[in-house]
Amino acid sequence: MQWEEMLISAVSSFAITIILMPFIIGYFRTKQLGQTTREEGPTWHEVKTGTPTMGGVVFLISASATIIWTAIWQNAFTVSLGLLVFILMLYGLLGFLDDYIKLIKKRNLGLTSAQKFIGQVVGGALFYIVYRMQGLPSELNLFGLADVSLGWFYGLVIIFWLVGFSNAVNLTDGLDGLATGTSIIAYSAYAIIAFHQEQIDVLIFCLAVIGGLIGFLGFNKKPARIFMGDVGSLALGGGLAAVSVLLHQEWTLLLIGLIFIVETLSVILQVGSVKLRNKRVFKMAPIHHHFEMSGWSEWRIVITFWTIGLLMALIALWIVL
Repeated sequence: MQWEEMLISAVSSFAITIILMPFIIGYFRTKQLGQTTREEGPTWHEVKTGTPTMGGVVFLISASATIIWTAIWQNAFTVSLGLLVFILMLYGLLGFLDDYIKLIKKRNLGLTSAQKFIGQVVGGALFYIVYRMQGLPSELNLFGLADVSLGWFYGLVIIFWLVGFSNAVNLTDGLDGLATGTSIIAYSAYAIIAFHQEQIDVLIFCLAVIGGLIGFLGFNKKPARIFMGDVGSLALGGGLAAVSVLLHQEWTLLLIGLIFIVETLSVILQVGSVKLRNKRVFKMAPIHHHFEMSGWSEWRIVITFWTIGLLMALIALWIVL
C-alpha cells in the first residue's frame, strides 16, 4: 500500500469532521445545550459556560466510518482493526451517555463512577477475550528489553491499561485544545511505529483518528467553539491503550502518554493528601489548573504540555526504531 493510499483515511476523516462540525455547533447553540463550568474552578473559566460540548461524536463517527471504508477498500480489515474500532466506539458510547444525561436530562452527575468503570472493565475484558482467541501473545514487553509471559494475568494488565488511560485522557481534557493536541501527537507516534512494523490495519486506525482530531482542533483551540466531552476523551484514551497493546509496545505509553499520566497522578496526590493530611499539594487538580492558578496563560500551558508530549514521543520513537 502506497503512502497516498494510506493517507486517504486521514484526509477523509479530516474532511468529514470539518464539514459536519459547524452543523453540530449550530444545533447545540440553537438548543442552548452547553457546558457548565465547575464552581470551584478558575473564575475566568466562567466565559466558557454555554460552549457546546460532545464534539467528540463528530470525530468518532468520521474516524470510524473512514476506518471501515478504507479497510474494506484496501482489503485490510482484520480482527485487530475490529477490536480497535470496538474500543473506540464502546468507550465513546459510555462518554456519550454520561454527556447526554448531563446535558439533555439535566442531571449534573451523569453516569456514576461505578457505572462508567464497569462499562470500561467489561469492554477491556471483551477486548482481551477476542485478543486471546486470535492467538496473539500474552507477553508483556518490558521497555524493549525482554518479553515476560503472563498468561491470563496479561488480561488484567490490558484491562488496567484501557481503563487507566481512558480516564487519564478524560482528566486532561480541561483546557482548550489540550487533550486534542496531545492526542494528535500520541496517535502520530503510534502511526509511525505501526508503519515500521507493517501493521497496516493499526496504521489505518491511527491515521483516521489523527485526521478527525486535526479537523476538530480548528474548532477546539482557544477560544474553543466546542469541547470534545467525555464521548471524545474516554474513547481517545481507550483507543491509545488498545493501539499500544496490539503493537506490543505497551511500555511506550509511559513516555508517549506521559502528560496523561502526570495529570492523573496530580489528581491522585491531591485527593490523597486532602484526605490524609487535610492539605493540598497543588492549588487545584488536575495539574493544568494548578498552573492556571499560578498565573500561566491557557495558551502557555497548552503549548508547554504539547511540547513535552512531543519530546516524550520522539524519545519513545528513538528507542523503538
